Amino acid sequence: MNDPTSSKKKLEGKVAIISGGASGIGEATARHFADHGARAVVIADIHDERGCQGAASIGSRCRYIKCDVTDEQQVKSLVESTVQIYGQLDIMFSNAGIISTCEQNILDFDLIACDYLFAINVRGVAACVKHTARAMVKGGIRGSIVCTASVTATMGAGTKIDYTMSKHAVLGLVRSASKGLGEHGIRVNCVSPSAVATPLLCHEMDTTVEEVEKYFEPMTSLKGGVLKVRHVTDAVLFLASEDSAFVTGHNLIVDAYFVLHHGHEDGKNSANGMYSKFPHGQYESNNNERRVCGDGELNDTL
Repeated sequence: MNDPTSSKKKLEGKVAIISGGASGIGEATARHFADHGARAVVIADIHDERGCQGAASIGSRCRYIKCDVTDEQQVKSLVESTVQIYGQLDIMFSNAGIISTCEQNILDFDLIACDYLFAINVRGVAACVKHTARAMVKGGIRGSIVCTASVTATMGAGTKIDYTMSKHAVLGLVRSASKGLGEHGIRVNCVSPSAVATPLLCHEMDTTVEEVEKYFEPMTSLKGGVLKVRHVTDAVLFLASEDSAFVTGHNLIVDAYFVLHHGHEDGKNSANGMYSKFPHGQYESNNNERRVCGDGELNDTL
């Protein structure tokens, strides 16, 4: 991350919520927001231990509130509690999500598994946008809502297609909400990363950060570096801050030209190549999405 002491702090006095904020990109974004002067950062997640530890390590300006985004009432309570405690809500980073839990090709498409994934990746994001927007409108806040999408939001795929469908839905939600909320001065955007060596991805590939980065680096057109968590958090910070005051309905792709590069390479603009390169046919990356683990969510994907 860039050192905020060397430049203007971009979120001075702002109050932010980060869903899926207990680990990965969500946790890193919480730290980045605090470093940039946010008055309060609320980490919302279902993992109590990690959420509490993360908030404590960031400091007194950060707190953890348990929230399962599949339950709209919990999302509503999260937003209302934040406004009650801090008096306002300026930023929502809707970041919780999961990846596909099975093969999910079209011939063997599991609709029950798809419903479960959509409850988190789509319905959960919609709930966050809805209740944040209501609070901002009521409070007269010209705020910023940022959602985690994915490079797959602009691609097709042969497997894990429920995940790809969900990210297309997030992009559609962002573009639609930006139209509905523009008259209130509320900006709605999304960030779409490609593969980042988060703890989840390293675990899924059963290897180290260095090996994951080495593996994905040749898949991008921009040479001389690899995509890291800080690149994604910088993008989220840009969309959350006044640096993007005239940006709304935008899909900010952070992929070192991954999408178009591979679309041209295989002639299809498809995610199939990326999926097939994961161990056991898994496809995952860095969006701070969450892979299902037991009855919980995790936070890191593509």
